[in-house]
Order: sequence, then structure tokens, then C-alpha cells
Amino acid sequence: MSTELVRMENMSKTYGRVQAIRNITLSVGVGEIVGLVGDNGAGKSTLIKILVGAIQANPGGRIFFKGREVKIAKPIDAINLGIESIYQESSLVNQLSIPRNLFLGREPVKHFGPFAYMDTAKMNAEAHALLKQIGIKRIDLKTPISNLSGGERQSIAIARAMYFEKDLIILDEPTNQLGIEEIQSVLEFVVKAKDKGYSTIFITHNIHHIYRVADRIVVLRTGEKVGDMKKSDTTIEQIEEIIIGKKLI
Repeated sequence: MSTELVRMENMSKTYGRVQAIRNITLSVGVGEIVGLVGDNGAGKSTLIKILVGAIQANPGGRIFFKGREVKIAKPIDAINLGIESIYQESSLVNQLSIPRNLFLGREPVKHFGPFAYMDTAKMNAEAHALLKQIGIKRIDLKTPISNLSGGERQSIAIARAMYFEKDLIILDEPTNQLGIEEIQSVLEFVVKAKDKGYSTIFITHNIHHIYRVADRIVVLRTGEKVGDMKKSDTTIEQIEEIIIGKKLI
């Protein structure tokens, strides 16, 4: 496997008497696509929320990023490290145009004397180049995000992470409720991100989708890690058996 980008060691989280996850260790290599799979309630979301600073793990766990131990107490800490999370809604603003969404909160500015203006020309030029790169063609840049397909929205959200050079892209159920063509678009873009050296954690309950692109698959069940294998060393049926904890008929 390639050099380790992130490592979460001995992660546990309890809510009152409920143990959401227990002593989980998860690593992701540079340029590696890791599929994080498991049934509902397996602990996938809890583990990732710890990594992005949305919740805090129980004492005793440690997180390393690029070989250095780090503290991620809030989401901005993860963003500053180079971790971008993309959920199904993609955190895009439906009423805004494609360029405005790509640069949302990080708009380039130009100065004229003491005044600063949003550099719309730069935003449009960068957006046009980026859309061409990700395979979205013949779309007016003024088009509101609400008019795009689910796959196009997901691709734009991923492209935003790539543009701002985030090292780790976390995709939470990115193919949920998408059509076949849109799913293909998202999967192809995940592979393109890998080719550019980005790492990805792909969280899903659909084994068939992740199996097409993952380098390694990690399986959680009832809050514990019960499988961690290279895709080349396993099959979809074996992964499903690990998820449910018994042999399929």
C-alpha cells in the first residue's frame, strides 16, 4: 500500500449506555480509495464524524495525518488539514450559479484602490476549465445548481474539493438516489481523483458500487471493525457475508 495519509487509532464513542463504535483503527494511504461499508447502525457515520470534527471520540483514541498526531476538535480543523467531506446534498446552494458554488466562501477578489470586488471573471474562467476537466459540457455557467442532475451536483462538489487541493475526500453515500448514468459519472470521477493523487473514503451500503472503484474495503458491524482487505483478495459475496455475520445461502 502507498504511504499512509491518515490513521485513526483505537476510536471509541459512547452515547450514554450505547456503544456506537469500539476500538476501531482505520488507515487511508496516499492516493488510495477505501470503501467503508456496513449495515445501518454499523458505526460508519460515527467514525467519520470523529474524523471531520463533528463529534469527539472517547478518550484514548489518536488521529495521525501525514505521520503527525493531530487534534480535530471541530470541522474547521479537518478542513485546514486538507479533509473535505461531501454528503449527498453536497452542501451546495441551489439558487447560486456553478462558479459561485465552486468558490463558495472562498471567492477570489480583485482590488481597486481601497475597494475589493469579487473576481467574477476569474471564477468563470476557472469554472469553465474545471467543468471541461470533469466532463460536464454544454452547460451555461449561470445555470443554478438546482437545474443540474444529481450526478452533476456530486461531481461539482468533488471538483471543489480537488480545486482547493484537499488531500482526503470523504464521500458519504454519494450514489444514493442517483440514476445509472449519474452513478457512473460519480464513480468515474472518484477514479480521476485517485489518478491525481487524492485519497478517498467512500461510505456506502451498496457493495456493488464501491467494489468497482475501491483499492481496499473496510467492514464495520455493530460498532466494530470486522474486515479490512484489499479488493483483489475478496469478492462481493464474501464482503456481504462479513457485513451480515453469516454465510449467504
